[in-house]
Amino acid sequence: MYAVKDQLRAELDQIEADGLTKHERLITTPQSSHIATTAGEALNFCANNYLGLADHPQIVDAARKALDDWGFGMASVRFICGTQTQHRELETEIADFLGTQDSILFPSCFDANGGIFEVLLGPEDAVISDELNHASIIDGVRLCKASRYRYKNRDMDDLRAQLQAASDQGARRTLVVTDGAFSMDGYLAPLPQICDLAEEFGALVMVDDSHATGFLGEGGRGTPEHFGVMDRVDIVTGTLGKALGGGSGGFVAAHTEVVELLKQRARPYLFSNAVAPSVVAGSLAALRLARDSDEPRRALRRNAELFRTLMTEEGFELLPGEHPIVPVMFPGEDGARRASQTADAMLAEGVYVIAFSYPVVPRGKARIRVQLSAAHSEEDVRACVAAFVSARDKVG
Repeated sequence: MYAVKDQLRAELDQIEADGLTKHERLITTPQSSHIATTAGEALNFCANNYLGLADHPQIVDAARKALDDWGFGMASVRFICGTQTQHRELETEIADFLGTQDSILFPSCFDANGGIFEVLLGPEDAVISDELNHASIIDGVRLCKASRYRYKNRDMDDLRAQLQAASDQGARRTLVVTDGAFSMDGYLAPLPQICDLAEEFGALVMVDDSHATGFLGEGGRGTPEHFGVMDRVDIVTGTLGKALGGGSGGFVAAHTEVVELLKQRARPYLFSNAVAPSVVAGSLAALRLARDSDEPRRALRRNAELFRTLMTEEGFELLPGEHPIVPVMFPGEDGARRASQTADAMLAEGVYVIAFSYPVVPRGKARIRVQLSAAHSEEDVRACVAAFVSARDKVG
């Protein structure tokens, strides 16, 4: 074991030498737009708390009440004795919200994406994946035995070529899979064109909408609603850990046959404890809040538009888009250093952001990924921009 420990220490030392060590800052308050860390109080601009629901009193009350009504944990997988009536209630309401026939809960969306491909696709099938899809999709695809194709990010000419290749191979079943919103760039997948090509080649379409469910689209139903293709997307995966309360848990929403087969064969579902009762209750309350109230979505859009406008006026380089993920770019060989030092300087001024560099993003494309929330006030947004300006003056 001593030799192994030395090997692991050498690997950790190399990660540190490369400037890639991830440090976890300790938060001493509930998740919100205003938090406290061990370094002091801060405005939070790096959480996935898009609708500001993570500390919403109705959600907290629902989760607290569930502890009394339903207990702490299920201590079982779903098919043995881990399914309460509220699990099915949440699944039914997710399906109704997203316009699908049914849905199925998983411990996380990572597990949902990790379990679906092996169930739906065999050696005679093909899966075609966007090159920038989430790691959970990449891992899930690796677990299945289908032929694998990859197309350049949002490149429809390349997608057509890959669909043609799968057709020439004689694939029995072809699945095109994409993130609805790409988390490092804030770009949206061109779903109408993807659906057009999939229909031309007789393929299925799957969208991981984790960074869109609850707030994109007129009713918050994600990128399929945003692009008007809800009835053309076959499978939607998503999370309860971002806009919908920020707890834990994921889901697959799809045709009844897909959901039923996942219940029989999806390994993360069959071999993982059911989502905890308090999380189910809180997520159900969050889903209803997201469904029934438009104002948080409007506030989120206003905040994102204001931030983009002010940062552009101050001369910062932003990736274009309409998503509340707004990457502030630090290009060049020294970009990673400047991004990291800028984030540190901003925290010293009470604004919490995180820098991203290689290998999380391509070399030369370091960034600070700012994430707006409906819980931010206009003053919060302006304070964030002022901190960027001040940090730029200090860092250079």
